[in-house]
Parts: sequence; structure tokens; C-alpha cells
Amino acid sequence: MNFGDKEFNDLLKTTDANFNWGVSSSALQTEGSYNSEGKGLSIWDVFSKQKKKINNGHHPYVATDFYNNYKTDIDLIAELKIPNFRTSISWPRIFPAGNGKINQEGVDFYNRMFDYCLAKNITPWITLYHWDLPYKLEQNGGWKNREIVNHFIDYVAMCADLFGDRIKNWMVLNEPIVFTGAGYFLGVHAPGKKGLKNFLPALHHAAICQAQGIRVLKSQLKNSNVGTTFSFSHIESYSQKEKDIKAALKADALVNKLFIEPLLGQGYPFKEIPFLQSIENYMIAGDEKLLHEVPDFVGVQNYTKEVVKHSFFTPYLNAKIIPATKRKVPTTTMQWEIFPESIYRILKKVADYKLVKSIVVTENGASFADEIVNGKINDHQRIHFLKNYLSMCLKAKSEGVPLDGYFVWSATDNFEWAEGYYPKFGLIHVDFETQKRIIKESGFWYKNLITQSAKNKHEIL
Repeated sequence: MNFGDKEFNDLLKTTDANFNWGVSSSALQTEGSYNSEGKGLSIWDVFSKQKKKINNGHHPYVATDFYNNYKTDIDLIAELKIPNFRTSISWPRIFPAGNGKINQEGVDFYNRMFDYCLAKNITPWITLYHWDLPYKLEQNGGWKNREIVNHFIDYVAMCADLFGDRIKNWMVLNEPIVFTGAGYFLGVHAPGKKGLKNFLPALHHAAICQAQGIRVLKSQLKNSNVGTTFSFSHIESYSQKEKDIKAALKADALVNKLFIEPLLGQGYPFKEIPFLQSIENYMIAGDEKLLHEVPDFVGVQNYTKEVVKHSFFTPYLNAKIIPATKRKVPTTTMQWEIFPESIYRILKKVADYKLVKSIVVTENGASFADEIVNGKINDHQRIHFLKNYLSMCLKAKSEGVPLDGYFVWSATDNFEWAEGYYPKFGLIHVDFETQKRIIKESGFWYKNLITQSAKNKHEIL
């Protein structure tokens, strides 16, 4: 669906003074300085050294050099009038071994960066785990080892103690279905493990950690706003055949229900995914209660939809995704289908959970092949994408969905995991050889949108 300017502006008026406009990024994807000033290695630092794991042999060792360029990037965010900046804390920069001795130089960096954000009237929103597990912990089993729960609790408690005087908005985990599924089942992300024997304990311990992290933050920081983020994809059946419909329901449960439903007290979706019953091998008495802790907000991250059909040869799920390229639909350079209605349907679905009182879109954006012409980047495709997806968000809000914010992924172009530096998601272009920044036209568009939203609020008042 395409939205005209009048319709879009009418939807924009649904935002009020408490609506949070922002941009997102993460430590591993931007900071660089991977082995300097006391930082320990992360699983991605080690994984990136393995042959053919990352596109074009890329690695995150320098990335956008945010560790040294944070003032430049925060100044650009301020120039674009973006009031909220979501990023993450690098666990191995705080605890090089994952636990034990603190790295004071890492603490000092985050103190400087958070203070600079606040000096520029930018509110930091902080993710505690955005996939960069300390490698020392992985050597002892990582997310498969139940000891990770205690290590994570200690890490969260320390971050709350160190930074809670300035940070109000927290996200515990980023997209747990992705870092457990891609990292411990498919092996395409760090640490590169495969199979159900790795996936099931990893997902269970991550599910406990997301609830425990919320508990710790809310107990230590009384006025905090604590959530966690989920990767959601709208799932459709390839046909109306019963087998395809069942396959789509299984995929939907795996992608969209596996972590949020235990958190909300509904337990794992065993009915839709029978093979999950084996997770009981890793559960101990009291785990059902540990999994349940209602967040202050749910972070929704959506980019696309998936079409699923039955597959006899796919183990466990008997379902497979039909790629967008085979369906000949419009895509981004990630080969993800452009389907704005996906985020509308996801927001409506999440809002149907009775315990969800607030939703923030903590990531939404698109990768396109940006081109510099006369020193400018006219990324009209990205503007079109953001306008239509945001319109769908605001449509959902106008229909009663408790949507309280929208964050674009991402602030700058950055290291995009196994895809390396090829995908360009940023509102700000980065030349990774020179570290030169250029604000894209989408950045100026977003600035104007935020300005218009503030004007609308002023006119209403």
C-alpha cells in the first residue's frame, strides 16, 4: 500500500508528546577497537576470523570506529533532530572474561558516550545483549551452559549500578530467536554451532535471561522503562492446502511466539511445535516461573514477510520458506520482500496479548544500493520504504495499538553480521576506508518528519 502526503500527515497527527522517535545501532556493528583498552574478545571477533563465514572476508574489528568517532555520530544525530538513540553495551568491553574483573576503560567509554548524548539532548536507549557474547564464556558452553544465567544476571546488575543514574530505557536481549537459531542451530552466525542439541539449551537459557534481566533492572532501578526486543516476521501460507497452512502455523510459532509467550506467562508453544518438548530435558523445578516477567514495553523489529509451504525433507518443522526472489516480488538488497502491511499485522498481533501495555518499534529499515552523486545520496527507495512502513505503524496506532515509539535501523551504515559491509541500512553513509560520513536524503526526510510531528503537537496544544 502506498500512502499519499495528506493521508500520511493525518496519520502523523496520531503521535503525541510522549511518542519516541529514534534511530538504532549496536556496539559490535559500530564500535571497532575490538581488542584495545582492555576489551575481551567476543564470539563475533573469533567467528569472523574463520574462513568463508563472513561475506567477502569482512570483520567488525574497525567497523564505523564509533569507539573513537562517537562524538561525530552523535553530533550528526543531533543535527537531524533525532531525540532518541538506541545502541548497546558490549558485554566483553565491561567484563573481558564475561564475569569477574571489570574493565574500567570500557566503563569510562560508556560514561563518556552517555554523557555526550545527554549533553546533546539525545536520550540513550540501551540494549544489554546485542549478540556479542564474551568468547571466554563460549569456551565454557556459552548459551548452552546454564551458568550463563548467573553470569548474565551479574552483568545486568553491574550495568544498572554503573549507568542507571542516567539510563532510563533498557532492552534486555536483542532478537533472541535470531542469535539462538542462527548461532546455535543453523551455524551461520557466531558461534557457528548446529543442531537441536545446541539450540534447545541455548534458547531455554536465553528465555530465562530475558525474564531475569527484566527483574534485575526493575528491582534496582525503580523509575526505569524496561523492555526486550523480538524479531517478528509476518508469515503467510504458500497455498490453502492443509499441509501448507500447518507449515505456516509452525513457522509462525517458531519465529513469532517462541520467546514472547513464555515471557508473558503462556509457556513455550509446544502445541504448534511438538519437537520443543525435548526442551524439558534442560528445565529444572521452578523454571516455568523464572521464564515469566512482564516487560514495561515490547520492542518490535520487523522488515518483511515470509511465505511458507510444507516440506517433507525439512527436519523438525516440515516447513520451508519460499524466497522472495522466486516469487518475483519487490525486494531490498537483502532480498527481503517489501511488504509494508507486514508491520501492521505484527503490531496488531502483539497488541492482542493482554499483558502488553506498550509497544516500541525498535528496528525498521531497508538496505538499498546507495550511490553518491555530487557528494549527495538521494536514497528515494529508502524514503519510500520508511514512509509506507511508518504509515502502517501509525495506522495500527490509530486503531488502538499502544505504539509509543519508532526507531529506524540504522543510524549509520555498519557491519551487518554474516553479510559484512555490503548491506547499507543507514540514514548516514559511512565510507569504511576513510570513515567519512554523509547524511543521506532519508536522514533529512526523517528530520523533517520529526519536525512536522512536533509542529502537529504544538498546533494541537
